[in-house]
Amino acid sequence: MDLLTVRALDALIRGVDALPVTDHPFFFTWSPQATYRPTVLHGGEGVYLDTDDGRFLDMGALVYQANAGYAHPKIVSAIQSQAERLCFAMPGAVYPEKTELAQKLLAHAPPGFTKVFFTLGGSDANENALKMARMVTGRYKLVSRYRSYHGATMGAVTATGDWRRVAVEPGIPGVVHVMDLDHGVEGTQIPRVLELEGNVGAVLLESIVGANGVLIPSPDYFAKVRAACDAHGAMMIVDEVLVGFGRTGKWFGIEHWKDENGEAIVPDMITCGKAITGGYATLGAVLVHERVAQRFEEQCLVTGMTHYAHPLNVTAALATLKVYEDEKLIERAATLEAPFRASLERMREKMPDLITANRVRGLISGTDLTFDADGMNRLDEELRKRRVMTHLKRRVNALVLSPPLSISEDELADGMARVEEALEAVR
Repeated sequence: MDLLTVRALDALIRGVDALPVTDHPFFFTWSPQATYRPTVLHGGEGVYLDTDDGRFLDMGALVYQANAGYAHPKIVSAIQSQAERLCFAMPGAVYPEKTELAQKLLAHAPPGFTKVFFTLGGSDANENALKMARMVTGRYKLVSRYRSYHGATMGAVTATGDWRRVAVEPGIPGVVHVMDLDHGVEGTQIPRVLELEGNVGAVLLESIVGANGVLIPSPDYFAKVRAACDAHGAMMIVDEVLVGFGRTGKWFGIEHWKDENGEAIVPDMITCGKAITGGYATLGAVLVHERVAQRFEEQCLVTGMTHYAHPLNVTAALATLKVYEDEKLIERAATLEAPFRASLERMREKMPDLITANRVRGLISGTDLTFDADGMNRLDEELRKRRVMTHLKRRVNALVLSPPLSISEDELADGMARVEEALEAVR
């Protein structure tokens, strides 16, 4: 008799209606185990996911990474071919796909970027960027926002400002959080904080804050941050893990900002993950400007990992980036912003008692809601009934939408209609 059968009998004897989720032999993330509702996933195609509860239209791109949609034949085929040809490598190995991917990433970066450091995902991309900043500047202090999420590893979660940081405090030393983008806060506190704090090695910022409600800085925001970093000798690290690779209608979110002369804002490092592989494999990267990279020509780069640039992950990323280019998915995200925004604004005008604000850039949106906790739970149920996947941010009372960039205009309209019906059902 297996363990699940024993527990099922025990539940029957005790009069318990359902087995707790803890009967799964693995953890679910960011949640109490006994109350988590997992999705039993079977597969997917295009912008649809097949589950035990039916076929869902994904308006969340999994956890923001599935920009190319599901079961894309070119990506799947590339991974299969790579597995047959070369599916192992030591960190110091050189092979064609590794070189090509690095070159392609640098080609899409702002001017002056010359090196790529590969990681296993976005968290350790931020982790390694912080390590490089400390090695170059000799300073350990870091400035980031309270309204932020930078990853689950210890350094990244210490830089994070939201609730996920608190459970593991104290984290790494020297992290200072600012109130930028919080409710009622205008502009940026970073120039003044760098002046008062002193000896800061890096400023780590999401270009657009994603998981904390899609918060979009003002047009002059990053120019002021860049100038402050230059004035005080701090590295400027832009976290593009969530919105990089087309989510905002640009390859990287930072491209939406210019300095007073209309020139690109050029960080010292850019971190990325998630959509770099479209969710088909696990990979992240730190894109490094020449002014940082050249320091490690003679100075030892004291960081690395066993599965650095693993061939299967690298090939998944390379194939995914080619799909973005060939199918013009970044341009599609920019084009679909108008109907996406229009749908959200129609909902706000129709339900002003429920929706207080929309923030949209490309194919990501944050909608502020007036629901209490019970209302958010009911909205979750109504969305499930309509078989549409979204991101409900209960701690900030927001609904975040981020469909795959491969979505058609008709599919987008269908998804927005389902969301609207769900909101009206809870109203």
